[in-house]
Amino acid sequence: MAWGAWCTAAALLVLLLAAAGGDGVHCLEHGSGSRRALRQRTHRLRSRAVGGATVLELRHHSFSPVPSKTREEELDGILSSDAARVSSLQRRIENYRLIRSSPEAAAAASMAQVPVTSGAKLRTLNYVATIGLGGGEATVIVDTASELTWVQCKPCASCHYQEDPLFDPTSSPSYAAVPCNSSSCDALQVATGMSACGGADQPQCSYTLSYRDGSYSHGVLAHDKLSLAGEAVDGFVFGCGTSNQGAPFGGTSGLMGLGRSQLSLVSQTMDQFGGVFSYCLPLKDSGSSGSLVLGDDSSVYRNSTPIVYASMVSDPAQGPFYFLNLTGITVGGEPVESSGFSSSAGKVIIDSGTVITSLVPSIYDAVRAEFMDQLAEYPPAPGYQILDTCFNMTGLSEVQVPSLKLVFDGGVEVEVDSSGVLFFVTSDSSQVCLAMAALKSEYDTSIIGNYQQKNLRVIFDTSGSQVGFAQETCDYI
Repeated sequence: MAWGAWCTAAALLVLLLAAAGGDGVHCLEHGSGSRRALRQRTHRLRSRAVGGATVLELRHHSFSPVPSKTREEELDGILSSDAARVSSLQRRIENYRLIRSSPEAAAAASMAQVPVTSGAKLRTLNYVATIGLGGGEATVIVDTASELTWVQCKPCASCHYQEDPLFDPTSSPSYAAVPCNSSSCDALQVATGMSACGGADQPQCSYTLSYRDGSYSHGVLAHDKLSLAGEAVDGFVFGCGTSNQGAPFGGTSGLMGLGRSQLSLVSQTMDQFGGVFSYCLPLKDSGSSGSLVLGDDSSVYRNSTPIVYASMVSDPAQGPFYFLNLTGITVGGEPVESSGFSSSAGKVIIDSGTVITSLVPSIYDAVRAEFMDQLAEYPPAPGYQILDTCFNMTGLSEVQVPSLKLVFDGGVEVEVDSSGVLFFVTSDSSQVCLAMAALKSEYDTSIIGNYQQKNLRVIFDTSGSQVGFAQETCDYI
């Protein structure tokens, strides 16, 4: 067997155990879950303008109002939340297809979901940045699959806990609600497939975003001055939420929508940043920062390999998602053989909010078989939640981790960081799993999660309709 590129991980296991504070969990949401921990992580995240780009500091974010009693409870929460997000994304993809197919189908989709499903269980949307809004600051979760930026606002009839002060519209002279007879309100309806106005008695444009776990945000569409490292964006349209609930929002002020829609931050800052943004997601247990770069000035990157670009899939029914064609995967240098690569099953979403990569069964089964073959020297271990390919590596001082490469259209190869291949469930390494999961159906859409995007510079160029990748040790640049 040709083992290809392998990384010897004697030091890796030691590093993982040390980085996780002795709990042996590799790149999981880490922290006490206390409000004090949140305050340390989310407040005063840095930003600056440099060259032709604006750079925002990114931090991994974990929060629960009730700290987990055990690490197993924490892992259960993380993986069950991730499964809920994946399920919700599949549902949203199908709804966008219906909404774009015909008015009748759109009406049926709207009636099937009141309020419209436009998001997922946010507990796994676990990277945050700080923005300026109307003279104040807001720490928001960064999400490439969301159409709209929203924050909690006064007066709040029902709000989840947050560390930052609530946004107060009355304190901002540049704040104004968006009326129903406006292009922004029309854009919201196009993005969600539902009417945002209830008639003459409702002059303001409203929004309602519901999530699969029962969390929600409801309020009015508004506009105000957005500040990104001193770069002002006047008339920025966002959701001003006066009724918001759900522990998964995790003490933040709200959500930054970076999806492909007319109301996303990407589209609204087209004049300033040209429809280009990128991020580098740090190792979650390393305590380091990452960066969200707005603009196409690549001189601010610290990539160690050349940037390679894959073309986005052009699909008018794609909604806010970033689709690429996955044409192959190699494990330890061995190409994985699957019929899914040559069919529509090869279409994948690049997502910042999903943790574990989920693949259609035909592709996942082939990847799983290759990993089982190459790691046959290690005894099998029971599966854990959505992870079903696990090994017992107890007592080993050295573990060889097969390299993992994703291949996209045009032969573009992206090597996954070694920390994104295996998921260490137990502190004694008795349960170490392949950090990938199978979807339920071939008709589902595969998702490349953030666990496999760590220490990569991922560039979303909406103007050029392409996504770029390069190796980079993530830090606030």
